Amino acid sequence: MVDYQQERALAKNRIRRRGIYLLPNLFTTAALFAGFYAIVQAMNGRFQDAAIAIFVAMVLDGLDGRVARLTKTQSAFGAEYDSLADMVSFGAAPALVVYEWALRGLGKPGWVAAFVYVAGAALRLARFNTMLEVADKRYFQGLPSPAAAALVAGFVWVIDDYGVDPESVRWGAWAVTIFAGLTMVSNFKYYSFKTINLRRSVPFVVVLGLVLSFVLVSLQPSAVLFAGFVVYAVSGYAWSAWLEMRRRRATG
Repeated sequence: MVDYQQERALAKNRIRRRGIYLLPNLFTTAALFAGFYAIVQAMNGRFQDAAIAIFVAMVLDGLDGRVARLTKTQSAFGAEYDSLADMVSFGAAPALVVYEWALRGLGKPGWVAAFVYVAGAALRLARFNTMLEVADKRYFQGLPSPAAAALVAGFVWVIDDYGVDPESVRWGAWAVTIFAGLTMVSNFKYYSFKTINLRRSVPFVVVLGLVLSFVLVSLQPSAVLFAGFVVYAVSGYAWSAWLEMRRRRATG
């Protein structure tokens, strides 16, 4: 009887572990939908809506992991599902949006740039998944795919928002797409923001800075968000250059 009860308890635990937690996967599904919506809107020629949808997917993607950790509903299924959703929202969607918006007119160089971005996103996600247990939690190796997607989508959004003809910035879009794709698979370190403790008290100036940031974003969201992700994308290069200079001084 004891053995039977133990086996039954173990079977229940296995079923529970194989179960799918609803709450965090709802956020992942919403992020996946936002990426799919971006592709559909790009096909319909509504590029500003497509770009905004990618930013919405980025916000939702940032929430699903935090919700899973806070509610202790992390699972292997959720991790795999999140990675596949990221490939759609931050890999395929930005590449297709920028291709339909400006790169199509470049011919072969246009679709090559879009493919470089997609391949970079896939390789970035694969490397992230395989190094999850050994990587330094403080930093990302290579530009994170949501930030790369925000860089490409932000460029589309700000140009469209200011009424600039996409044909006049085709090569600029090409350069941004290539830069984002290659930087995702680089070895440059980017701060992950995972060590920030939201439960700790902060100086008043930090709260004031957050308020000013929200005000700036509300005044001109496309320009402010794009500028912010440009700074973040360049920060990895600057940080690596500073570390290299310090290493040379130490050895010299």
